[in-house]
Amino acid sequence: MSAQHSDPTGLHRVLDDRVVLPQAAGRLDTRRELWPDEVRIRVERLNLDAASFRQLERKHQADGDAVRAEVLDIVATRGKMQNPETGSGGMLIGTVEEVGPDSTLGLAVGDRVATLVSLTLTPLVIEDGLAHWDGRGEQVPADGYAILFGRSIAAVLPDDLPHDLALAVMDVCGAPALTARVVGEYDAPVVAVVGGGGKSGSLSLAAARAAGATRTIGVVPHEAEAALLKGAGLADEVVVADARDPLALRAAVESAGGPADVTVVCVDVPGCEGGAVLATADRGTVIFFSMATSFSAAALGAEGLAADVTMLVGNGYLPGHAAYALDLLRSNAGVRGLFEGRL
Repeated sequence: MSAQHSDPTGLHRVLDDRVVLPQAAGRLDTRRELWPDEVRIRVERLNLDAASFRQLERKHQADGDAVRAEVLDIVATRGKMQNPETGSGGMLIGTVEEVGPDSTLGLAVGDRVATLVSLTLTPLVIEDGLAHWDGRGEQVPADGYAILFGRSIAAVLPDDLPHDLALAVMDVCGAPALTARVVGEYDAPVVAVVGGGGKSGSLSLAAARAAGATRTIGVVPHEAEAALLKGAGLADEVVVADARDPLALRAAVESAGGPADVTVVCVDVPGCEGGAVLATADRGTVIFFSMATSFSAAALGAEGLAADVTMLVGNGYLPGHAAYALDLLRSNAGVRGLFEGRL
């Protein structure tokens, strides 16, 4: 495809024989030269999404060298970071290196930015072999470049927050924004957040309370995380349950004042669909933010349980989602403490 015929969705970078969007593509064109509406970023750090990193960690039994080698192989093979098992990727921060003359993203050379689109659709080249990453954490120091399309999204990094902290927040900023929107549609709802001690979970708890939840319930997998979440003060009740056990999850939420009008699933392990449905009241809403979710299991499970619930897929984007999440972090000491503790 010529420079005059680029597509804002990035179709011109797809190397598959059939026409698919970049996220579904098997391989992307990673050439440095820009089409007129593109932007090239000099990469400083990748943030692998939790489901992807945990899968790699389990597969390689926490062998950091093996995890690093597989990430390098995925990027070299596919021209993007897309875990073949989970289908997910993450996001990155870097500095704008070149801006095409027709770009509408509002970025300038020298801007330090976080991309708010997934690495699963972002052309990416790693040039340093990830030499400064030990393979043991989600944040990956890296040198290389990435390409943004005409319809990509990126945000200039704030000056008042450390960049690794801002990256961690922006990686999950769709969760609190959608949680706030859904909670605001109910009259003083009970909200349960499964995985409430994690990044997206803690932000979602803060968002639910700010949006008018009358009761917030944080569900965590073990007592150590329960102690951290209680200390943060983000939930009215904190309960411990294995989210993969549907009866245990339902009992835990009910013991804390449920069933929930809104249940937000933020855990990064498979098998939590049934419990989330059981923990939700009739005419309630379940929001799935985890890339480990099986949406067929969720739909068929709800049908089999005769559960009258609305199920939403969190797609990671709402207008203003990054600014909203960063403001939650700035204004809520409990959220910030949990994030800084994880970093």
